[in-house]
Amino acid sequence: MSAVAGRAGAITPDKAGGNHWQQDAETMTIEQLRDTQMERLGATLRSAVDNVPFYRRRLDEAGLSPDDVTCHGDACDLPFTTKIDLRDHYPFGMFAVPRHELVRVHASSGTTGNPTTVGYTAGDVALWADLIARTLAAGGMKPGDMLQNAYGYGLFTGGLGLHGGCERLGAIILPISGGNTDRQLKLMRDFGVTALSCTPSYALYLAEAARDRGLRPDDLPIRVGFHGAEPWTNEMRRQIEEGLGIDALDIYGLSEMGGPGVAFECLCKTGMHVNEDHYMVEIVDPQTLEQLPEGAVGELVVTTLSRAAQPLIRYRTRDLCSLVYEPCECGRTFARMTKPVGRSDDMLIIRGVNVFPSQIEEVLMTIPQIEPHYQIVVDRKGHLDMVEVWIEVGEDIFGETMGQLETFERFVQQRLYSVLNIQVQVKLKEPRTIARSEGKAVRVIDKRPK
Repeated sequence: MSAVAGRAGAITPDKAGGNHWQQDAETMTIEQLRDTQMERLGATLRSAVDNVPFYRRRLDEAGLSPDDVTCHGDACDLPFTTKIDLRDHYPFGMFAVPRHELVRVHASSGTTGNPTTVGYTAGDVALWADLIARTLAAGGMKPGDMLQNAYGYGLFTGGLGLHGGCERLGAIILPISGGNTDRQLKLMRDFGVTALSCTPSYALYLAEAARDRGLRPDDLPIRVGFHGAEPWTNEMRRQIEEGLGIDALDIYGLSEMGGPGVAFECLCKTGMHVNEDHYMVEIVDPQTLEQLPEGAVGELVVTTLSRAAQPLIRYRTRDLCSLVYEPCECGRTFARMTKPVGRSDDMLIIRGVNVFPSQIEEVLMTIPQIEPHYQIVVDRKGHLDMVEVWIEVGEDIFGETMGQLETFERFVQQRLYSVLNIQVQVKLKEPRTIARSEGKAVRVIDKRPK
């Protein structure tokens, strides 16, 4: 399998003020891209059937062989893979190479049951580095820039993924990991850090901490941030950009796909470019599993095209988004995915109404008096589900009279009702009383009996 085909990288300016890392690959024609995908899909299917008993059985049950998939339309007949399949074959039952060919294993941060394990050959690690180099280059990074990597290192794929891509790009990595915010801000200024990678919630926390220490955005040397690993809205992007004085860019990946590097934003900020030469993507209806047309919101399904250690066929990510196929102004021709609006398995069903946490965040972030820290608490009273939204407000709001506070609560409740079509209770919280996160923010607390 041509797992690392096209690895040669060199920074080439693009039309949007960022850069390409592998310009020929990132700007290939649609015809070239489709031919590349089919060639690599065929190799992936053959490896999966030859080396992974699970896939051999699944394709036999579907009456298919790798030779039956000769065009993109045929790929729709292939069986899906789910996280349950990965957990059922824990730890190494989904690997397609013998143990001696592995050089690294990561694992998901799942809190229940077996984690999902992720294996890498040396070629997989090298390919991963190139995909992250594409990500960083699209944000304008180049040799001489320094990336402050505040993602966690360890079994989580984010820290080591960004680390390897930064070194591949030829830039400087500051492997600070998460936490110790005072040191984060000190080294950022002392070292002249120009880029930041962390979760969006931690970027907000850094901005708040800088403001509390009397630092203005102009006092911070960073110019671009790469944020992912949790859902975030464009309103949160605005808060981060204003608080840190940067361009805040979205990145997307899953541990099951090898980590970050599946898709990335360029400085145009018009959706995340999917690395389609290494990942085939489609959108399906999460209920019927039928493919949906361009622009429709549904569940993202991903097939790996170049991973040697762990090929995955039509993996159901559970992330809900849409795809756009028109080329971007930056010159890249890959499909672009929108920010996920939620997850099909994280959707809250409240009194028969589907509610996504991202909908609540969109409303809250448009109200200037609300700080970018909130929690959604779901509970059940009798047989009725109840939702409380805890929001932090500034000192000036808490200085108002009780009547003014109640009026403000009702105002926020009405704004939420206009979007959700259900009544929720809004509880105002004093500044800095909602727990901050140095990793993934805990936005939803579901107290309902299981």
